[in-house]
Amino acid sequence: MPRPDPRTAYTERIARLDVRLAFGERQHHRISNLRLALFAAGAAVAWAAFIRASLSPAWLVLPAVAFLALLVVHARLLNSNERLLRARRYYERGLSRLDGTWPGTGPDGARFLGAHLYARDLDLFGRGSLFQLIDTARTEAGEETLADWLRAPAGAEEVLARQVAVAELRERIDFRETLNVLAAEAHVSRTGVLTSWAAATPVGFGATEARLFAVCAVVTGLLVAAMAAGWVSSIAVVLWLIVPGGVALAHRVRAWQVIRRVDAAADDLSLLEALLSRLEQEAFTAPKLTALHGRLAAAAVIRPSARIAQLRRYIAARDALRNEFVRPFGLLLLVRSQAAVAIDRWHAEHRTALAAWLTAVGEFEALASLATYAFEHPRDPFPAINADGPVFEATALAHPLIAEGSAVANSVSLGGSAPSVLVISGSNMSGKSTLLRAVGANTVLALAGGPVRAERLSLSPLAIGATIRVEDSLQDGHSRFYAEILRIRDIVALTEGKAPVLFLLDEILHGTNSHDRRIGADAVVRALVDAGAIGLVTTHDLALTALAVSLEPRAKNVHFEDRIEQGRMVFDYTMRDGVVERSNALELMRAVGLKV
Repeated sequence: MPRPDPRTAYTERIARLDVRLAFGERQHHRISNLRLALFAAGAAVAWAAFIRASLSPAWLVLPAVAFLALLVVHARLLNSNERLLRARRYYERGLSRLDGTWPGTGPDGARFLGAHLYARDLDLFGRGSLFQLIDTARTEAGEETLADWLRAPAGAEEVLARQVAVAELRERIDFRETLNVLAAEAHVSRTGVLTSWAAATPVGFGATEARLFAVCAVVTGLLVAAMAAGWVSSIAVVLWLIVPGGVALAHRVRAWQVIRRVDAAADDLSLLEALLSRLEQEAFTAPKLTALHGRLAAAAVIRPSARIAQLRRYIAARDALRNEFVRPFGLLLLVRSQAAVAIDRWHAEHRTALAAWLTAVGEFEALASLATYAFEHPRDPFPAINADGPVFEATALAHPLIAEGSAVANSVSLGGSAPSVLVISGSNMSGKSTLLRAVGANTVLALAGGPVRAERLSLSPLAIGATIRVEDSLQDGHSRFYAEILRIRDIVALTEGKAPVLFLLDEILHGTNSHDRRIGADAVVRALVDAGAIGLVTTHDLALTALAVSLEPRAKNVHFEDRIEQGRMVFDYTMRDGVVERSNALELMRAVGLKV
């Protein structure tokens, strides 16, 4: 069957959601009016029963029960309407991506930038970034997993496994919608706090403490009941309460430690329970998806969602003490201490599994993000992964952050039978840096397991290094040139790793004089090529095009051109063989009115 057009699919789903939302809103108003009518009827019955004494007070039961039932129904309806609104927002954001209005909306992942060899250079994070375009995850675990995949290229086997998983989820629009809607229950899904709690060492309560608190609670309950029946005196009960009081006091510090720890993680347990319950109901065919699903089935007899529900009940028992009516009974029965023991024992038994469940949820969300991107770009193919490298062979490659209608595609071949290095000359603004970013961004997408913006791409696993956006640092006292050579040092160091290096060097060493630049660039590129790396080097200094001649046939000169038409600079952004034959600097200065 042909794949559905993403814009049509999203528009149709929004229309269906609008119908359901309109019905839900009408139901909301009906129930609100009915609640008001029941309240008025209850008030009338109360007046007749207590003021006029013409009715039995028992008549109040009927409107009271009906009112409470409507409260439950109304709460469920409001929750259903809220989920419909979240689903609508999910598809509206999808349309914004298709329309190109998405930059600046949604999480931008700027917190993942850090000190990285190419994240800033390739616009992986931040406003209008690759992360902001792809990310549909609503939990910290999902966002962190997707960010990790973008920052760290996977091996060939893992990439192929992700491709199969993404291809399966691409067709499952309903599943991706439900996953997003459930994960959006909380405004901030702090699964990172749950992960930290799972990694923490339990306090160490065991079966002994559990039995001790239970015995104290049972004896207290029996004695209070006996006192109420007149079988024992109140003095005996008061004397006995010294025992459970002392037991609770002896364990008070550790119990509070358990409570404080779980309090930080408790807010998102209902979210995690809902996500796990939904994932447990699914069946998958892709090996990676079935393996992830298997992690959730590792609990065998009791499902992970049921385990989380059990933990939530323990926490709810502790929270019951916040009710002023319940608190005295809770204190007598050592409810807080018993809840602390139960929580700590749950933590000790399931913390490893909890970490695995959170990791699985994060991977499902990351795969769903890539699947959504694949669905919205049906013409973008999955790349072929070549285990033998280094190699990068692309036909009609374009930048994924540039609108498909305006992006200019170029074919790029590196490694294998092609040269290891392309030395790209050309004037300012002609497209040199954009080509580097296109190669880098598509490599990131490919090795994360997603589709690429090209007619065809075949590549091997590669470690990426780039100097496209190297900046000076006043705080560290580094000039731009010094920051660049530090980055180049790190890229050269990458060649000692297992994966071959893809280097993207923009305007190499342009912060120094032409003599040192030529000698330094020749030494750097030669060292990288001798170490088995492949890559692109751009320059507007035509003297550096001698690099390709000195490294021939392992290097090749290519260029971008421009022309002046009616005082305006015109670019076609098409890469051609050879060295650029003209510079636009003087023409550009004249075009803005400088007399040179």
